Amino acid sequence: MTNPTNATWIEVDLNAIKNNIQLISRSTKSAVMAVVKANGYGHGIVEVAKASESAGVAWLGVARLDEAIQIREAGVLTDILVLGHTSSVDIPMAVENNVSLAIHSFDQIENYSKSIHNLTGKIKIHVKIDSGMGRLGVSLEEALPFITSLKNQEKFQLDGIFTHMARADEIDVETTNIQLERFNQLLNLLCKENITFNWIHAANSAAALFHPDSRFNLVRPGISIYGLNPSFTASLSPEFLPSLSWKTVLTSVKVLPPNSGISYGHAYITKKYERVGTISVGYGDGFRRVSNNEVLVRGKRVPVIGNVCMDQCIVSLEGIPDACPGDEVVLIGKQVNEVMSAENVAIRWNTIVYEPICGLTNRIPRIYNRKTGE
Repeated sequence: MTNPTNATWIEVDLNAIKNNIQLISRSTKSAVMAVVKANGYGHGIVEVAKASESAGVAWLGVARLDEAIQIREAGVLTDILVLGHTSSVDIPMAVENNVSLAIHSFDQIENYSKSIHNLTGKIKIHVKIDSGMGRLGVSLEEALPFITSLKNQEKFQLDGIFTHMARADEIDVETTNIQLERFNQLLNLLCKENITFNWIHAANSAAALFHPDSRFNLVRPGISIYGLNPSFTASLSPEFLPSLSWKTVLTSVKVLPPNSGISYGHAYITKKYERVGTISVGYGDGFRRVSNNEVLVRGKRVPVIGNVCMDQCIVSLEGIPDACPGDEVVLIGKQVNEVMSAENVAIRWNTIVYEPICGLTNRIPRIYNRKTGE
């Protein structure tokens, strides 16, 4: 899949994504909603959506309506749920494209009703319950009158109900257990009122894999379908396969004399004659401007020296005398026997694994193993 004519590029293995979805499906014994928001967690939303569809998912989850429309326009037919907020002005577009929406406030009921009044068809909705996340969601106390009000709306098709776990990827399970207890109490109350739903879902990746009681009849894996650990304390089994590699090439190799300043601000100054290389990647691509970056060159870890620029940065080639222009450089992925995982990058950037991959900018071309997505 390598394409060294690009300054920097991302390789995505769609077979790995299919493998990971099938692992989740088998282990949870639930239908799967593959979460493909944020440009498929940096992997490319259209190709990931197609790969997920071919893997047999029941749903695709996105954050915003424009992501759903992008998938629909690419020919994806699988049911789509917008997990975030949707403005009432966009209701006609959602109905036209057969996209389901999350509903989380009484204001939405009123505003959506006005938007759909003159439309044929119904707006498909999933009720979002706040069981302890503190973001979007109807409070538990208001849930019954809220849902009763929805059922009295002729233009609303009430398909699902869901909540979101705040701490399912942590060792301490108390918060998750409390959230699930609250959600189940609500479901029992609704059942007594003869209110049922086609789809009940609460489980993100960590909950789906480590909290069986959260699975209901639909799970919503995101980070795990890309083969990445939900957190540093919630590790996937070895059968999960990372699906993304990020690469560039050496564009220049030179030897600089002692006391030579490197990059903007001369944050690094050579102490002796030092062999250095330039690579065509920078913070404009999503490569953070931090002081402890490393990359792989000829199967060895080498430090980035000096400040990261927008489009380029400089690496030390000390100890790699055979490195030369055109050599492949790996920022995320495997080279020879060495691995630079997204988790490695997250640790260096003092963040979670989601951020490095979701921060990969759209100007980086994605190159796909297309067997899964055809």
